[in-house]
Amino acid sequence: MTVAAQTVPNPASRKGQITGWHVLIGVVAFFALVIAVDVVFMVLAYRTFSGQVASNPYEAGLAFNQTLAQRQREASLGWSAAVETEAGKAVVVRVLDRAGQPLDRLSLTGTLERPATETGKQVLNFKPLGDGRYTALAQLDGAWDLRAVARDSKNSFELEARLVSR
Repeated sequence: MTVAAQTVPNPASRKGQITGWHVLIGVVAFFALVIAVDVVFMVLAYRTFSGQVASNPYEAGLAFNQTLAQRQREASLGWSAAVETEAGKAVVVRVLDRAGQPLDRLSLTGTLERPATETGKQVLNFKPLGDGRYTALAQLDGAWDLRAVARDSKNSFELEARLVSR
């Protein structure tokens, strides 16, 4: 009589082995964590943002057609402007007409604002230098957005520029 050898599974050999269930649980747990973090960030974002970009959105929407008309008038003028900074202490704007001739006798006003915040706004009063150039004293440390308006007796021209000084 022969006794057949039976193989008994060794419980120690199954320990530490990754099965399909382990992978499924890991993938589901990973995506559940990602979704949970996204939900937390969305809730925090919605609580802190009012959804209102302008303080007067209705009026700004009504004024948009006026803004478009102003842009068309500016384009028909053909004026152009170049902006420079002088050693971080002044802003210089040069305004030229359609033929590239300097425009003197303009009234130029402007503001400097930080790109990401409303603090530190500077109002600029430009003085003529001649040859279509106008200068205003300013404290230029870092990034600033310049918004200026050049006017003569019947026309106006708006310009915007990003100024970065180091």
